[in-house]
Amino acid sequence: MTESPGLSSPDHCASDDSDEESLRPGPLWRHALWVAGLTLLGVGPGWADASYRFGPDEYGMPLAVPGQVRPYLVTWTVTGLTAAAALRAVAARVPLIGPDVLVLILTFMGTRLSLGFRPEPPLLGASAAAALTAALIWCALALRRGLNG
Repeated sequence: MTESPGLSSPDHCASDDSDEESLRPGPLWRHALWVAGLTLLGVGPGWADASYRFGPDEYGMPLAVPGQVRPYLVTWTVTGLTAAAALRAVAARVPLIGPDVLVLILTFMGTRLSLGFRPEPPLLGASAAAALTAALIWCALALRRGLNG
């Protein structure tokens, strides 16, 4: 008999050969380390990029304006942790494409834009909610595809 291409056997899903799309089983501490590490890898460079520019001022986004940076960093750290935890929880159940890239992009760009433009709290909350919505849509699509396939 011929086997249909795709993820039909559980052994194929649990392969450790760094497939783009595979299950990510493991102990809780490894999931927590992944969530925290990716969040820091997104927020940290966003903060560093907002603090220094290589090119002239007329190119790129503005540098971080003077003032309090802690509320923006805390907001995007919490947003990144929440999005990464949701994506990792789904990736442990069904194959998920690129959860790490999504978390890095959301947290880096959220941090960078927030520090460059310093939005008011309602707009900051709306942008964090939009980032979480994007992560949850990614999770829902993966769950739907995983349960139907």
